[in-house]
Amino acid sequence: MTRLLAVLALGALSLAAPALAQSPETIARAESLRDRALVENRGYEIVADLTTRFGPRLAGSASEQASAAWGAELFRSLGFTNVEIESFPLAYWERGTATAEILSPFPQPLVVVALGGSPATPGAGIEGEVVVFETFQQLLDAPMGSLTGKIAMVLQDTVQAQDGRGYGATSPIRGRGPIEAGRRGAVAFVLRSLGTHDHRFAHAGATTVGEGQIPAFAMSPPDADQVRRIVARSDRPIRLRLTSTSGYGRDSRSQNVIGEVVGTHPDEVIVIGGHLDSWDLGTGAIDDGAGVAITAAALALIAEMPVKPRRTIRVVWWGAEEVSQPPPAQGLAGGRFYAERRRDGIGGHVAISESDFGAGRIYSLALPAGAGNTDFQKAAMRVLTPLGILWDGAPATGGGPDTGPTVALGVPAFRLNQDGTDYFDWHHTADDVLDRIDPEAMDQNVAAWAAFLWLLADSDVDFRALRTAP
Repeated sequence: MTRLLAVLALGALSLAAPALAQSPETIARAESLRDRALVENRGYEIVADLTTRFGPRLAGSASEQASAAWGAELFRSLGFTNVEIESFPLAYWERGTATAEILSPFPQPLVVVALGGSPATPGAGIEGEVVVFETFQQLLDAPMGSLTGKIAMVLQDTVQAQDGRGYGATSPIRGRGPIEAGRRGAVAFVLRSLGTHDHRFAHAGATTVGEGQIPAFAMSPPDADQVRRIVARSDRPIRLRLTSTSGYGRDSRSQNVIGEVVGTHPDEVIVIGGHLDSWDLGTGAIDDGAGVAITAAALALIAEMPVKPRRTIRVVWWGAEEVSQPPPAQGLAGGRFYAERRRDGIGGHVAISESDFGAGRIYSLALPAGAGNTDFQKAAMRVLTPLGILWDGAPATGGGPDTGPTVALGVPAFRLNQDGTDYFDWHHTADDVLDRIDPEAMDQNVAAWAAFLWLLADSDVDFRALRTAP
């Protein structure tokens, strides 16, 4: 009853809003999509099915490939057209096992995982003295040769923030740390997990793959704090033994899953989606089962509309976002493949964005430069404000990781920004499971995506022209 009253209140608020230059029929249909989404729970049903059937979906694994085949069938059942699985080759990285043990001065085990793309240690492991750095900058300031034969360890914390900027500040430690430590002579690298919690599990995540790479590990935040205490209590250096059996074991394939609702102007395309692969410690519910479910559920509502939008909306479940590839490919394999395959026709792409920040509530809308204070922006906020969504005056500079290669070709991006305050508590961990998703928050996401997409798809707004206007 509470949910129903909320939906009725949203409708009343919408009727009371002043008229705008945007088509009244388009606005009314966007509002109807919004209100339907709040009571249908489609997104949660999709992510629950995905994570229950396939569990973790490491890039190139049988699970990722099976989930893609299932996704294509789901798209067809939802009424999407031009459904396609586009496949591309992939080097398959296997995690294997990893251990860490302090040998002295206070012997004890540490909880660690190998970083994605990391090579294995020798069979007997790596043993050495640890050089502890409180910040990544301290490691970068260390002279060449100063870590010869030693294990580099960075303890820098990740700061909690609604927009995830704390992770943005520390993610270079994971990406560049092993290479930088190796350049200075280190034989292995360990970092404090890029998480904002105090639970004793470690975070997976990719590191840079290439020449000079050394075995690399993430340890749990409580273990990083334990190392700090050991350093404070002993004048003796920490001696550590590390083992890992990870590495690129075989050639495989990944894939993007694509479906569309074709508009009356079919060559004008809006691209949305998320990435289907996940790390292998949890079941990839928030990263990024939630995102693929939110965008598919939103498009499913639009597919059921009695009229078609002006523009085509294409949903893409990108593959192989997480694990880096050997040079020259590196990361975002699915996003790169998608963009390169469409390079010659990229002018038909009107806008792009993805949902890849969990299932927290959307709190703001960001549009490309020049779109503020336009009739389109005003219409969007008329429809989204009842969902608790604010206007973000800063232009959207990207639409999410997988969209990056397409944005680099000139396609404008928009963002429906989610509250990620607790996202990095679970991200890339064994605790990335369905239980971390709030179904009502997910419904709000689907409502925002469906309503906004209808407004954009049923308009002729030209973001390229707006962002280049004087």
